[in-house]
Amino acid sequence: MGHLGIEKTLLLLKEKFFWPHMKNDVQRFFSRCIACLQAKSTTKPHGLYTSLPISNAPWVDISMDFVLGLPRTQRGKDSIFVVVDHFSKMTHFIPCHKVDDASNIAKLFFQGVVRLHGLPKTLVSEREVKVLSHFWKTLWSLGTMLRAILKGNKKSWDDYLPHVEFAYNRVVHKTTKMSPFDIVYGFNPLTPLDLLPLPDVFIHKEGSSRAEFVKKLHEKVRDHMQSQTEKYTKYNNEGQKEVVFNEGDWVWLHLRKDKFPSIRKSKLSPRGDGPFQVLKKINNNAYVLDLPSEYGVSPSFNISDLSLFTGVDEQDEDSLDLRSNLLQEGGGDGGPWAKGPTTRAMTKRMHEEWSSAKEKPIVLFSW
Repeated sequence: MGHLGIEKTLLLLKEKFFWPHMKNDVQRFFSRCIACLQAKSTTKPHGLYTSLPISNAPWVDISMDFVLGLPRTQRGKDSIFVVVDHFSKMTHFIPCHKVDDASNIAKLFFQGVVRLHGLPKTLVSEREVKVLSHFWKTLWSLGTMLRAILKGNKKSWDDYLPHVEFAYNRVVHKTTKMSPFDIVYGFNPLTPLDLLPLPDVFIHKEGSSRAEFVKKLHEKVRDHMQSQTEKYTKYNNEGQKEVVFNEGDWVWLHLRKDKFPSIRKSKLSPRGDGPFQVLKKINNNAYVLDLPSEYGVSPSFNISDLSLFTGVDEQDEDSLDLRSNLLQEGGGDGGPWAKGPTTRAMTKRMHEEWSSAKEKPIVLFSW
């Protein structure tokens, strides 16, 4: 009645009816209500924080993202391509266009990153809060510095971007306790302050002494990063519930606007879809689903977007066993689909099996 939820439906039923275990029956009913799951799908905070592995050297493991929606400059730039090194926290801010395709982004990547540091071993580009948590601090710092420098002249932000990048890489980072310049090059470049006639002492490091200095420097950075990662993990896991799925489980998928813009284009659009079967467990926080290709996205999802579909028990599975195909010889022995609810992925496989079955002769009796 209006899909009002467990509590309101329970109060409505208590006005006229009573039976033992009424609340459990109502909860069971709503756990299977596809309409409610689609309309009210939410991302409840479950799953423990999993940090990225700590790198061993600068510009081996990197992340990249985009800042969109900026005022268009005289050069036609309206976005910033942001690339961050996981180890040193060194960052490059590259102006670009919102409509740049993959080939243009690759060109910018070679010009702004590969030209200076070579190719990385790993690259993270998926916009996921738990994976790119370090990215938000970088983007927040970028916005703050740009606002402070630009003041009223907002359409010339690309002229100031090199200054912002230099300042960001020159200051000490909270996680590493050093500046990105110092970690990557072993020293900080000169600034206008260094040109003042003040007494200063520079240590000349060459040959094996410099190599040993860089090695100890990187070890020190790793220790600082390990300490900060442990603190961050402990803080983020407070109050979090550990949820783990297994291969073969049925889960409900939350349709996030940034990943499913064509589906979540209206406030009245469904917020969830499913159920989908878990095909592979990457780790406790990432799973590969049996997602139909029509969605046009990667079938791997973070656990924060998934919730266990409890609408199928053993009794329901027996009634939903669609594996028997009496039109095919030996069809009762099993088929390409598993037990579970009838999803679009399963329907597609059933259609393919039916098409192949029609091409074979019908065997009514065999000895």
